[in-house]
Amino acid sequence: MKNLFAAFIFFIGFPMLLHAQSNDEAEVKAVINSLFDAMRNADSAKVRAAFAPGAIMQTIKNNGTSPVEVLGDKPEAFIQSIGNQSKNVLDEQITFSSFHSDGVLATVVTPYKFFYNGNFSHCGVNSFQLVKFSDGWKIQYIIDTRKKTGCN
Repeated sequence: MKNLFAAFIFFIGFPMLLHAQSNDEAEVKAVINSLFDAMRNADSAKVRAAFAPGAIMQTIKNNGTSPVEVLGDKPEAFIQSIGNQSKNVLDEQITFSSFHSDGVLATVVTPYKFFYNGNFSHCGVNSFQLVKFSDGWKIQYIIDTRKKTGCN
């Protein structure tokens, strides 16, 4: 009887868990996509809306000849720089390569190619950490790599 009950719980609960994860994944991807859509539209208000209070942005500097450095940027400076652009000048094209979540925390990795004014600028990988607040998922942390060549 215990095995029958355990099987019943598994078959009822597992699809619900998958549904919750797929909803989280769709919601998280929507936040990330909205960030890049807002960048393309030079909409600093929508960029700001994607970030959690106290968010952290970093990039890894690795030119191959000096030690690797991790550089920080304030989200507010990034947001203001987006607002200073014209529409369709910034175009970061991403693909989603991995997604993991655990309740209120999600980790997403997105390889990207960045174009400035229609011209290739650089590529790399973004790593996002998002937190689910009462008003939805927000980006808490981004770190990325940047390189000029070797983009797939």
